[in-house]
Amino acid sequence: MSNRYTDIHERLQYIGREIVDVFHYIILFLIGLVVIWTAGKEFLIIIYKGSAELKDILMLFIYLELLAMIGIYFKTHRLPVQFLIFIAITALSRHLVVDVQAVSDYFHLWLLATIAIAIMALSASIVILTWTARMFGRPEDYLDDHHASHKAGTYSMDDNTKRRRE
Repeated sequence: MSNRYTDIHERLQYIGREIVDVFHYIILFLIGLVVIWTAGKEFLIIIYKGSAELKDILMLFIYLELLAMIGIYFKTHRLPVQFLIFIAITALSRHLVVDVQAVSDYFHLWLLATIAIAIMALSASIVILTWTARMFGRPEDYLDDHHASHKAGTYSMDDNTKRRRE
């Protein structure tokens, strides 16, 4: 009875993982199409104007980073948080360069300080994420190992710790 339950459980786990993967691919493909469409529209506006301003170029960089993040997921099946942080830094930099000029003088100083602090905090988070990934590994690096060893009943914390330090 227990063996039959385990077989059904494993099949359902497999089906569930496959369904999630299919939905990931469909949604990422649609997001990629929307990003390409929007970047193309932005590019056509630049061509129509006859010149590109800094805000337009920074916006194209944001689109490029979004496409790179989607491409990395298709290649590695992982979605690195660092790319989201890079996108946020680029968006804040764009806001700092383009939109801050339009605010009042009193508010201007606080807005500049807040955006600068936010960029520094995001940059520090990238340093911390990179350092911890080098020292301890990423959780997704051990996900497949955990599933395989859990299935075999041989998983232990000592094995996981040894793999992280290698």
